[in-house]
Amino acid sequence: MNHNSISLGTTASRISFLAFLGALLGVVGGIAAFIVIHLVGLISNLALLHKVGFNLPNLDNYHPTIFLIPTAMLGGLIAAILAIWAPVIKGHGIPESIEAILLRQSKIPPKAALAKPISSAIVMGTGGPFGAEGPIIVTGGSIGSLLGQLLSVSPIERRILLATGAAAGMAGVFNTPIAAIIIAFELLLFERSLRSIVPLVLATSIASEIHVILIGPNPIFAMVQHLTISPFQFLFFIILGISVGFLALILNKGLFLVEKIFSLLPVSEFWHPVIGAMGFGIVGMIVPGTLSVGYWAISDTINGKFLLTTAAILFVGKMISWWIALGSNTSGGTLAPMFLIGSTMGYVLGVIIDKMFPFIHLPPTAFALAAMGATFGVGTRALLTGVVFSLEVTGAFGLVLPVLITTVIAELVVERFLQERIMTDKLFKRGYRVNFDTEIDPFKKYIVSQVMEPAQGPLPLGPSIDPLSFLSEAVIFFSKSNMEKLPVVKEDTLVGWLSKGVLVDVIREKEKEDCIQIGIFSQWKTNRSLKKI
Repeated sequence: MNHNSISLGTTASRISFLAFLGALLGVVGGIAAFIVIHLVGLISNLALLHKVGFNLPNLDNYHPTIFLIPTAMLGGLIAAILAIWAPVIKGHGIPESIEAILLRQSKIPPKAALAKPISSAIVMGTGGPFGAEGPIIVTGGSIGSLLGQLLSVSPIERRILLATGAAAGMAGVFNTPIAAIIIAFELLLFERSLRSIVPLVLATSIASEIHVILIGPNPIFAMVQHLTISPFQFLFFIILGISVGFLALILNKGLFLVEKIFSLLPVSEFWHPVIGAMGFGIVGMIVPGTLSVGYWAISDTINGKFLLTTAAILFVGKMISWWIALGSNTSGGTLAPMFLIGSTMGYVLGVIIDKMFPFIHLPPTAFALAAMGATFGVGTRALLTGVVFSLEVTGAFGLVLPVLITTVIAELVVERFLQERIMTDKLFKRGYRVNFDTEIDPFKKYIVSQVMEPAQGPLPLGPSIDPLSFLSEAVIFFSKSNMEKLPVVKEDTLVGWLSKGVLVDVIREKEKEDCIQIGIFSQWKTNRSLKKI
């Protein structure tokens, strides 16, 4: 290990270099997000409303004609053709990025940076029920990966750049710098360190500021009403958490079932996006609010602008539409549709409870917000991302506790019934298990002075003690020793004593059938860490 390292073997100068690249990716990600949003807006206005415009359209009063279905199918066909050129654009972005990180040393083909936003913009613009976060994750991640392939960096640094580019893109779309950092840690980085957080913070901050300059400073789903929750009302969010847990279970299981159905179709996989487009086009004819990104519908839901029946129909329609579209393996994102599905379900439940128990004065919009964040967080197993994202995009930070309790209760429900989630199921089916949990190596939690005393007295020899020399290390082997202090030996000389009680967690984690091997620096340095042999 480099003695000048600041974080996981990375020096201060190298972290400064990564910080510079993070700032660069922040600029690129912010501009790319602006372009993607307006590209989706342009195609949506042209294909659905037959007019020129660059802002995402409000489809509240949209009445589609029968031409919607061939329009959607044409969009699916174009996406299928682009997928032949760049297969990585299939799906919703994050699983493909995880696959590149785990299996291809974080290398994403440069053409994905162009093909993903174009294909997704076409699919969403022709009615696809997705959000802009999917294409921008792949676009930003591809740019970060490309930068890491052009420069002389390690695979680990390339992974950091990929995650930083993806996070910058998301922050640029939603103006959510904190949530973008969290999603990188929860789903992409597989480490928590200073060397990764520095470029991430710079990238997401700059991208968010570009969003403010080019798009505006207001939260994208601004919650107009300021809500407070009383301690008694707080208890009802436990009910909401249970409901969201089962909703997340249904969303995952339903998607897996639809994917299975598509895999059994007697047609080439090439045609799946076209068939999926026909499916969500038919749903859109019945429930127009399910079409395209639906940002307007999310905003209207959390601000209580829908009637109970309207919200319920939109909830069912969006869920079916999203299942069909994503199950066909076309190109798009998951955050926006899961936000709409969760918020409408929460709003419906909140209205029902409010009508049944009017004396509680429970605001259904608070249920909508809490369910929105929890549904995405639990459905993808990115819990903190769901919580913080829902608060940043609405500005309703006063509802942090209801969102947290809803998310945790929902996760407890889902953990009992579901092993894989939307982000990892594809990799699991290909034979790879993705584990996002991390733990600290017990050897790195202590320094020598915490567990070792200077040598005193003669060396106690016995059947459990096997003095060995190992290069410059003092080594001890012991097996089921009853001694409270264990001797550390180097070249038949007693170096010091290890406290067995302090090392109990090391022993438990590193235990083998017959013996445990513990290495420690032979020189007495109180600030040195324990070291594995």
